Amino acid sequence: MKLLIVDLLAERHGFGKQGVRNIYDELQPDELFLWSPHTDQPLDYGIGTRVDGPVECDLIVISGSRKNVSMWEDWMDEVARLIRTCDVPLYGICFGHQIIAATLGGKVIRADKANKSVCSVNVSNGRTIHGLFSHQDHVVDPGEMLNIGSSEACGSVVHVHPIRPIYSVQFHPETDEKVLAEAVKHGEMKQEERNGYVFEHQVFSLSEFFSLSSFPRA
Repeated sequence: MKLLIVDLLAERHGFGKQGVRNIYDELQPDELFLWSPHTDQPLDYGIGTRVDGPVECDLIVISGSRKNVSMWEDWMDEVARLIRTCDVPLYGICFGHQIIAATLGGKVIRADKANKSVCSVNVSNGRTIHGLFSHQDHVVDPGEMLNIGSSEACGSVVHVHPIRPIYSVQFHPETDEKVLAEAVKHGEMKQEERNGYVFEHQVFSLSEFFSLSSFPRA
């Protein structure tokens, strides 16, 4: 399997390097490609091949980002083009969730304050899941996507496309204790912020994330 990660946290050790490692370990692709159109100074992850644009692959993941869909930048046009034209399964995380919705006719706005916590999410199949959130932009109109999950802080949390194999979540299923520890270690997150992430429940896993195709559409 050939995996392309649109790696939009390529300058970060925690949510970037360790987060990508977690996705890699979960999917075990034969080949991993990393595309970071937002920067020309990505970290060396020690895995994968850095590419200058989308390549032929079997699955695509669009990561989170420190950038904001509500503050659109030129490089985002390239990501939007990939979303519109790709014909393989596409998964979006946080920023990826937002840019997929915005590209497919939805709307993303900036909240008054950021949400950085572990929150419960009510899914349309009657299940309650938990995810680690770290965002301020949020989706208010999913466009072509169907919203099948909401939380108190965000009404549009889990999306699936009615026809195409596109799936996304507002939270970070790739994030675990290792990601947070690396973020603190490298000064990307203060210990006080880290302490705000309390894992009282088992969070939605990467395995579950990549099984979103089995979730009901309504």
